[in-house]
Amino acid sequence: MSTQRPPPAESRVPPGAPSTPASPGDDGFQEASRPGLGRPPSRSPVRLWLRTRGVEPVFRILVCSAVSAAILAWASLAGLFAPQASRVAGRRRALARIAVRWAALLGSLRGAYAKAGQFAASRPDRVPEEIVTALVALRDRLPPLPLAEIRPVIEAALEMPLEKAFADFEPTPLGAASIAQVHRATLADGTPVAVKVQYPWIQASLDADLAVIRTLARTALRRAARGRWKLDFERFFAEFAGGLADELDFEAEARAAREIAANLSGDPAIQVPRVIASHTRTRVLTMTYHPCINIADADGLTDRGISPSRVIEIVARAYAKQMFKDGLFHADPHPGNLFVLDEADASHNPRVLFVDFGLHRRLSPELQKEMRQGIFALMQRDVDLFVQRMNALNMIAPGAEDGVRRAVSNMLDRIASQGGTDALMSAQGSQVLSLKDEAKKLLQETPGLQLPNDLLLYAKTLAYVFALGEEIAPDVDLMKISVPYLLQFLAVRD
Repeated sequence: MSTQRPPPAESRVPPGAPSTPASPGDDGFQEASRPGLGRPPSRSPVRLWLRTRGVEPVFRILVCSAVSAAILAWASLAGLFAPQASRVAGRRRALARIAVRWAALLGSLRGAYAKAGQFAASRPDRVPEEIVTALVALRDRLPPLPLAEIRPVIEAALEMPLEKAFADFEPTPLGAASIAQVHRATLADGTPVAVKVQYPWIQASLDADLAVIRTLARTALRRAARGRWKLDFERFFAEFAGGLADELDFEAEARAAREIAANLSGDPAIQVPRVIASHTRTRVLTMTYHPCINIADADGLTDRGISPSRVIEIVARAYAKQMFKDGLFHADPHPGNLFVLDEADASHNPRVLFVDFGLHRRLSPELQKEMRQGIFALMQRDVDLFVQRMNALNMIAPGAEDGVRRAVSNMLDRIASQGGTDALMSAQGSQVLSLKDEAKKLLQETPGLQLPNDLLLYAKTLAYVFALGEEIAPDVDLMKISVPYLLQFLAVRD
């Protein structure tokens, strides 16, 4: 979730000033509604108890399950006398409707449920494509909670009243997502900041939520496997639960932000907000606020004479360094987390602002070593070595190696027919994205592949960067920028 969502260009204001006009007598702490977004009802103590004990989610899940069953039953009934092709198409439409309904439910439950949906969307080796497509909606912004509900979280974390912690605190959030929402504020010394606040029930409901999600995931994944291979469910679920625990620890996010800022400090074109340690705890994260322009705001960049090509070059260089040299990377490179600083000389020297380090990853030395060996095998078209490295990472389920070997061999043959690895190293962004689609197809159509989540997130992040380049500045050769860092990565002696 972004911690830097500036107001529209026409209403942008200097740092520290309210982003919305203050009404007479407004002291900056009163309640306010957010135009254009529906507000969820305030949670009564009874409803909060039902939520934290898992009663409310289970009830809503049962209702959604019943509706889903009814949709499937109707599709089956409607196709009784229809041709085979029509029955298949009808069932696919029904499954798509069901997927959208479940995605909406997970998003509205927020917390662990929304994160479970996002995790599932990142696993094409386990989740059907139509479901992944529906789960993409979980990236959308959610209605925020009123200040009265998140104020206690801030005050308990900082151990002081909100009015004492901040000279000004805007009640209207900059944005709201699955586990937290972000508010602009001002410190006593006048420093403008963005405050990320965790929803009140997230921690209290975590155990109950994970128990329910475990049951749902086990059932769904067993059906997806259809008896073709043994599913390592405990490993799969542990990866999700571990990642969720990391995202719920805002102090861990703060440490990652500081380390990434230090790693990128040699590039003056990159800015990472400074963590305000005095106002940061496990459930509250405070970082400096910077007026900025969304990286995908073509009109906003054009108005200031900023070249999208220069901007995407900065982004590509930053990610190449993080992913091929540093080993710790910001893993959510979508336009809501990347901005251009709104500065006087931005047209000549644009600087890119990275925000929201909740989703980050550090690659272990063991994983980096296996990745290097895998790339060498790919370059040599050595199927045996490639499969050997996959086995070293426990990527192949018992009994599935022969099928995986055939699929890998076919993939390497296709790469060779397209010019081999020499062509890959000099590929343009669109070609790299086509290879990404082919790898995705391999995951979806090869029974028994079970990739480590860190490796999938690594590949997904790279794909997002190249997709962003194609969208914003297709004339920029991102591969040319990345190759020197890739060669340094391959040159490391294990």
